[in-house]
Amino acid sequence: MPPRRRRQVIATAVALVAMSAAVAISFAQASSSSVPRRITAAGVDGVKLGATYSSLRVAGLLGKVGPGCPLAGPNARSAPLRLPLQGGADLTTTAPRRVAAITIAGGASARGVGIGARRAAIKAAYPRMRLDHSSEKVFGVTIARVPKGGGGPLEFALANKTGKVTLIGVPGVHFCD
Repeated sequence: MPPRRRRQVIATAVALVAMSAAVAISFAQASSSSVPRRITAAGVDGVKLGATYSSLRVAGLLGKVGPGCPLAGPNARSAPLRLPLQGGADLTTTAPRRVAAITIAGGASARGVGIGARRAAIKAAYPRMRLDHSSEKVFGVTIARVPKGGGGPLEFALANKTGKVTLIGVPGVHFCD
């Protein structure tokens, strides 16, 4: 085979290998992002209650720590969840900072109940769920509580106007206004 032809064959082979690697990488990213994230009483995806902030930050599951709710005190801190999850994690006030509560605003579901679901879907997935109407006037939501013995502790915030889930909290929904 002449040298010019040999170079063309090698260049074509290298291009095919590079294209197949790029396709494999994009397929892996697409399949990993389409995997539904699960919310359990222990946490969401890899963000677990009691885990240290530094370990979750190194794993790429939490964003940069910032000030928490002013009503929780001067030392309160929280960190946003990383995509594809939406929401945040409240951290303890002592070092090392650990995850004390998680609020999910999107990107995950608990037994198939995600943001936008209705009360009937929560009741079907968690038969022991109970409604708490005490936050309706102040926050405009009804809280659907799932007890520890019924698959929780979890809470779902249902908007009064639409009746749809707007927030999911592990172990509960935390408001800061």
